[in-house]
Amino acid sequence: MLRLPRFDVQEPASVAEALEALARHGDRAKVIAGGTDLLPNLKHRLAAPAVLVSLARLDELKAVRVEADGTLVLGAMVSLDAAGAHAEVLRRAPALALAARQVSGPQLRRMGTVGGNVLLDTRCRYINQTHFWRKALGFCLKKDGTVCHVVSGGSRCVAAASNDTAPALLTLGASLSLRRADGERTVKVEDFFHADGTANTRLAPGELLVAVRVPAQRAGHRGAYVKLRSRESIDFPQLGVAARVDVEGGAVVDADVALVALQARPVRLKGVADLLRGRREGEAALETAIEQAGARAYQQCHPMPNVPGDHEYRHEMVPVYVRRALKAALGSA
Repeated sequence: MLRLPRFDVQEPASVAEALEALARHGDRAKVIAGGTDLLPNLKHRLAAPAVLVSLARLDELKAVRVEADGTLVLGAMVSLDAAGAHAEVLRRAPALALAARQVSGPQLRRMGTVGGNVLLDTRCRYINQTHFWRKALGFCLKKDGTVCHVVSGGSRCVAAASNDTAPALLTLGASLSLRRADGERTVKVEDFFHADGTANTRLAPGELLVAVRVPAQRAGHRGAYVKLRSRESIDFPQLGVAARVDVEGGAVVDADVALVALQARPVRLKGVADLLRGRREGEAALETAIEQAGARAYQQCHPMPNVPGDHEYRHEMVPVYVRRALKAALGSA
């Protein structure tokens, strides 16, 4: 049986109190929201904080609202279950709703949060194991070691981003509201992640993610998220693809595709808008453009053997899932 290490738990009643606790305890503390990722990691001794700062009592972070300019705002503590079923999320950000609904299984979606999924730790077949297993193999770059078991001689951790909501938010042009004791800042999702599996976000020490902000989309906005995994539930993505397609007057005016579980950050497929723009629904030219987008994804995206699932098979599935995502988005109207 895997046991949790010893730690204290603090339950602040406000964001201000939570920030004060984080500032006071420094790197001895970790934030716990739903705990669906953190608690297994603690059992595997991937972290050993002295204090957990719980956000469970922060009702101010549990709301979904729409601002006057059409911006959709989801508090960081909105559950994935609630985000996936909320009428405004479904209407304004369908790819995000679909991504939230495909995270893990129903029990974990009721506990897991939007903010927690955005900040999900990177995963690798060589790190998400017991301490005994990792010690026997030899520790790696991400924790306690100096070598990478995925890339021989690699100097940077390549553990994969596995957060389903991240590519959807990337295609939506979303941003994150981050707060700390001395102020607040807003960072675009595309600028928040970087390619280092050891710590792939730009969250500063003592900083708290308080909200996800999705700007108003075009009137003809459509979106989808599709996911490759061994089972239809529970599993993390072996590949996740989000697509946004904006249609006006029956013609595509803009498009975006982003993928996850390939490397330490979600990645955008380059040039997809140029392929689809101007193509009309129901015409062969649009089908051809979708096929070309899949072929381009195959050239740009190269999965590594860092998560369960054969990486060569995952590579073959890249164009398949890009095509599926685009067709699902176009059909989501």
